Amino acid sequence: MGRFFFHVMGALAEMERELIVERTLAGLAAARARGRTGGRRPKLTKEQHEQIARLIKNGHDRKQLAIIYGIGISTIYRYHPAGEPSGTIEKSQETK
Repeated sequence: MGRFFFHVMGALAEMERELIVERTLAGLAAARARGRTGGRRPKLTKEQHEQIARLIKNGHDRKQLAIIYGIGISTIYRYHPAGEPSGTIEKSQETK
């Protein structure tokens, strides 16, 4: 009797999980239809990326720029790597 009970409870849990997944996907599809997208908003605008690129090109320190713009230094390195020319922001274009 105990084994039967656990099988029934397992089947109910599996069915509930499938319903949750179905409702989640339907909600995401409805949000997309309304023009909403998921994920975090970008911390910097395109203009700020361009301004940071110019400042790096003019010799400003990435660490100081991170403090000024209120972002992590890794964010600056992600879009403006040390080995590449500073005038491009192609990485930010790819993520949008």
